[in-house]
Amino acid sequence: MNAANPHPPTPDVVERISSLTDPIERNRQITQAYHELAVAIARLLPGGANWCAVATWASRQAGQTIRREDLRRTFERLLADSADVEAAAGELAAEAGGPESLLGAAEALRDALSPAAAFARTADAVAHGNRKVFAEIGLAFARFLELFADGPPDAAALDAFHDTLRPGDPPDGQGLLRRAFAHYAAALSATGKARAELLLLANLEIGFHEQTRLQPDIRAAMDAPVYEPAALRRRLVDELLPDAGGRLRQAVLRLGGEAAPLLAACDRLADEAQRLGRQAITAALMTLELPGGRVLRLGRDLTGDYPAALRTLANPDLRALLAGVDTTPDSPRGTGGRDWSDLPGRMHFIADLFRAYHDDVSLYDPPFAD
Repeated sequence: MNAANPHPPTPDVVERISSLTDPIERNRQITQAYHELAVAIARLLPGGANWCAVATWASRQAGQTIRREDLRRTFERLLADSADVEAAAGELAAEAGGPESLLGAAEALRDALSPAAAFARTADAVAHGNRKVFAEIGLAFARFLELFADGPPDAAALDAFHDTLRPGDPPDGQGLLRRAFAHYAAALSATGKARAELLLLANLEIGFHEQTRLQPDIRAAMDAPVYEPAALRRRLVDELLPDAGGRLRQAVLRLGGEAAPLLAACDRLADEAQRLGRQAITAALMTLELPGGRVLRLGRDLTGDYPAALRTLANPDLRALLAGVDTTPDSPRGTGGRDWSDLPGRMHFIADLFRAYHDDVSLYDPPFAD
């Protein structure tokens, strides 16, 4: 566990980071702040992973999407592997009179195919969600930790803290956060299995609140259209026929009805680019890289088993919470979901993720090398 910064972020620091306008720098500082909050909570309440420990790596992953690194890599791979793109590019090369080789055609069309606008909208949606969650939940953790700055707080101080959280259900209410921090506080005096279950319960209550609040941002990120087909067709034609003579040739072909094969090939390529762009966005949003280079695909079932303290559950509140989302009780089977915008399916995966990785101390590793 990293001991580099013995002082966790204060509420003022959380608010300062949340106010940063550069989404890339803001994400970097959010990720580091989550790590420092996680370590501070673990010192106060050891015995398993807390919500901030997992949030550190989710935020680090979000940073790749905000910088569009994972989107570009995934799209390039999908583009190179697509037989439909190869076939359509070959037809275009033949119809347009060049480039002569299929490889040359694909290279010439690369810029026209890159769904940059959709990736920018996805990155914006992820950045908005990253800030929204940190500004609310990160602030609550910072305030909770402040209670213990001079020793354990009394009941009145804990009550005053809980009163800062709005009653009611998410997205507007913060009742789940109120219950979560009450369970963290109760875990302070618990041990063994009882503490592990209270920690998991608090983590999942925060997770439910977080994911409900993020639902509009996740939908916006996954539904970003890649291109309007007509606009992409125009870009493809311009790419293939860039000079004035080429455009004149196209107009003559259109008048003679001979442009139909060229435009049909453009449309097929546009459709495939749109499908691959959506697939790249979905793949990027459904990937979580953990310490040690371990990569979880959120569309696949979790593997492995639960730690001994959480193989069976006794806490009635925890059992009731899981009953609403866990369709395969006491097993990670069935956790993978194809549609990450589906809130109940997403919560099934997240619930089992927190349960399965409860004892994974590497979650407290620093997220950055420096």
